[in-house]
Amino acid sequence: MSSFTIQGKKVDVLPASEPGSPIVYLHMFGREGDRVFQELQNEKSPDLTLVAISKLDWNHDMAPWECPPLSRMDQPCTGGADEYLEMFIREILPEAEKDIEGEPAWRGISGYSLAGLFAVYSIYRTDLFSRVATMSGSLWFPGIKEYIFSHDPMIRPDHMYFSLGDKESKSRNSYLKTTQDNTAEIQAFYADQGIDSIFVLNPGNHYAGPVKRMAAGIDWILRREGTE
Repeated sequence: MSSFTIQGKKVDVLPASEPGSPIVYLHMFGREGDRVFQELQNEKSPDLTLVAISKLDWNHDMAPWECPPLSRMDQPCTGGADEYLEMFIREILPEAEKDIEGEPAWRGISGYSLAGLFAVYSIYRTDLFSRVATMSGSLWFPGIKEYIFSHDPMIRPDHMYFSLGDKESKSRNSYLKTTQDNTAEIQAFYADQGIDSIFVLNPGNHYAGPVKRMAAGIDWILRREGTE
């Protein structure tokens, strides 16, 4: 594993064993990238380079637009996803790939919680990622479902994975209680477009087994056949 820091973001590159393997970018709140990579190896997943990005300005970098705090204890989202994505493409991605042998077979993007929302949003702002995995993605985010239904992505992904804990929508919060319905409707929307996709319900709440959930989503997009 090699690591570097750009504009305060910590990037861990866990390389594939074979040249030309796919590369998956995983945005996360903590630094669980090595644990996710180990879980993938334990499951004998196909070879990949995993690039794990952490130390994000979470409520800014991962949010497509502004959103008020969910509760008095939370911080508002300040809508910096476009700004972050531009920096990611210009600085992080080239640095992460400079020592990788061979051209990657494909690039994927993945994330948990707000980073799962960001993974989906990214395909509307760049054509770099042909596979998407969003685990417990914040698809309750106000306006995201309407945005997806009314905009064309810059790339039509070959494969999209969605997962959620089966207790995540059991909330009194007016935003959070829409999570499961929104996720199901968004996945069905992509499926209706002919995009290979799946929605998996896991037992537990938002915080149950995130490493295993992240690994499961990445494993799914790795095991799909090539481009349609």
